[in-house]
Amino acid sequence: MMNPAAIFKIKSAWEKFAGNHPKFPMFLQAAAGSGIKEGYIIEVKIVTDEGKTMCTNVKLTESDMELFRTLKEVGGSVK
Repeated sequence: MMNPAAIFKIKSAWEKFAGNHPKFPMFLQAAAGSGIKEGYIIEVKIVTDEGKTMCTNVKLTESDMELFRTLKEVGGSVK
């Protein structure tokens, strides 16, 4: 079981992040609303301030989906 203080700290950090980047939570909600499924590919791209690009992707597995379900449950318990 996760420490309630740690959950509160994560929640506070997420709220600050979401306030700084409001389009990102909207993107996550839209993606989740359309149904993220096993086999989908998530790609992450980072561009440094020098212009260097780093990119990677992951193909979602059943265990990844279990992690997402758990995170959703934990997120729902701190609202």
